[in-house]
Amino acid sequence: MDGGAGGAADGAAGGGRAEVERLHAVLRGQREHVLGIVEGLDERAWRRPVLPSGWSCLGLLNHLALDDERFWFRLVVAGEPAAVAAFDPAVDAWTVDDDVPAARVVERYRAECAHADAVVAATAADAAPRWWPGDLFGAFRLADLRAVLLHVVVETATHAGHLDAARELLDGRQWLVLD
Repeated sequence: MDGGAGGAADGAAGGGRAEVERLHAVLRGQREHVLGIVEGLDERAWRRPVLPSGWSCLGLLNHLALDDERFWFRLVVAGEPAAVAAFDPAVDAWTVDDDVPAARVVERYRAECAHADAVVAATAADAAPRWWPGDLFGAFRLADLRAVLLHVVVETATHAGHLDAARELLDGRQWLVLD
């Protein structure tokens, strides 16, 4: 997981690294939001779809673990050979088998976030992706770690909002209440 040329302290006077650290801090905050809004759900509520699209809070958290944290950091940024070899685009991360407890998916998300944090720490801000699924994205490409971080921040924040709506529909709990 070395950062390649320039290492983790790249950029003019560390400017690139400082930007990465700011983006990373925002991502960590969004992850806390995700985990905070689902805290206390029982097994039934975790699996109950409340929006017409049919996803559950458990499926969304699994999607964040596998399709965002694992995919973008282990595969795209780090190009980890085992993760790339195991990648199957046909796997539906939104679906969690009934015999998989919610606690296991929460732990998976936490573990993938921790692994992603290590990848971010070891990667130069301007490092190009080490692996890219051209067959999935065609000509679209994220240029470097900064672009990947920004993409995952947007994905995570968007899904945190989805979880806010789902949680309120499930039991009335709200993440941010302004009087």
